[in-house]
Amino acid sequence: MDNSSGVGVLDKAVLVLNALEAGPASLAQLVQATGLARPTAHRLAVALEHHRIVSRDTQGRFVLGPRLSELSTAAGEDRLLAVAAPVLMQVRDLTGESAQLYRRQGDERVCVAAAERASGLRDTVPVGSALPMTAGSAAQILLAWEEPDRLHRGLRGAKFTAATLASVRRRGWAHSVGEREQGVASVSAPIRGSGGKVIAAVSVSGPIERLTRAPGRLHAVPVMAAAERITEAMRRTS
Repeated sequence: MDNSSGVGVLDKAVLVLNALEAGPASLAQLVQATGLARPTAHRLAVALEHHRIVSRDTQGRFVLGPRLSELSTAAGEDRLLAVAAPVLMQVRDLTGESAQLYRRQGDERVCVAAAERASGLRDTVPVGSALPMTAGSAAQILLAWEEPDRLHRGLRGAKFTAATLASVRRRGWAHSVGEREQGVASVSAPIRGSGGKVIAAVSVSGPIERLTRAPGRLHAVPVMAAAERITEAMRRTS
């Protein structure tokens, strides 16, 4: 099958993006994956970086950039948000607490969807809010399954420890009590994409008075079930 569009520079740029779909890549790895000459691969990757279609991770490797997510959302074709919306409402109704969906963007996690508790004391996280990756149960989820070097870098300045993340991996959920914000507790679980990679976290959050200092006992089961439903729906629509 001929994948050429007849526009050479565009075809080569797509080769770079296709290579980065598999994960972070150094320039040498890009050259190997694309078959492009080293100067060409470098020129294209840097040009794509200028437009935020490609970014760099903390090791200087090329990764897919935030502009792709922005374009996907703008086009209304973001499958994750589409399949997650009804599930967030279900887990909100089941737990009686506000539910959120978080994605990692660089050194932050962004609330990309939410189902708010209708009334009473609640923890409101507006869609679009960028929160730190150093505190909160969703941050723990988004970091716990990272590669070891990235995981340990993420622990710098964090309010949780490597032992905390080991427990998260073992039980499949995370909770926090007053970690990100005083008086607020939360429970989160991982949503997985192709290859089992964690792509997002689903959470419920609310005041400690309701969630208690052991919020996982109350809500780990429904939050994990919600994450599994979203993960399965993503598989069916992929």
